[in-house]
Amino acid sequence: MIRQAEERDVAEILRIYAAARAFMRASGNLMQWSGSYPSEEIVRRDIADHVSWVLENERGHLYAVFALIPGDDPTYAYIEGGAWRDTSPYATIHRAAGDGTVRSVFRTLLDFARMRYDHLRADTHADNIPMQNAFLENGFAYCGIIYLASGDPRRAYKWTKENTDD
Repeated sequence: MIRQAEERDVAEILRIYAAARAFMRASGNLMQWSGSYPSEEIVRRDIADHVSWVLENERGHLYAVFALIPGDDPTYAYIEGGAWRDTSPYATIHRAAGDGTVRSVFRTLLDFARMRYDHLRADTHADNIPMQNAFLENGFAYCGIIYLASGDPRRAYKWTKENTDD
């Protein structure tokens, strides 16, 4: 089941993010989500903004979280080494993470997002090979490099309903 995250979920969301950071490090992705990113402040802001979603099993165990944010993302205004192939309104998938207890988390959250939006964008660190593969395996196209507010580069991807056979 996917539902909007609530304040009572903050500790579990932080646990999921800690598990995802550990997986990234074990997979050779040493730079993405450094420190305690996403922070408790970010988690609480996503909940307050109603953009945070959690996946839970039938026993109420939270095993994944993501932010699905409609509207223009300021970090996507400039793209290097490519182009956005579609300028229609979109939603962005950010901070997607699972705790490792359930497989196919990305496909599940993607199905949810695709039911709500016909155009999705996302980005990831160059060292996050598992996420890059997940994007490509699920119909996303690589578009180029975007830069976070910090100046850090990220590989950017997009999916549109018109360009898929799903």
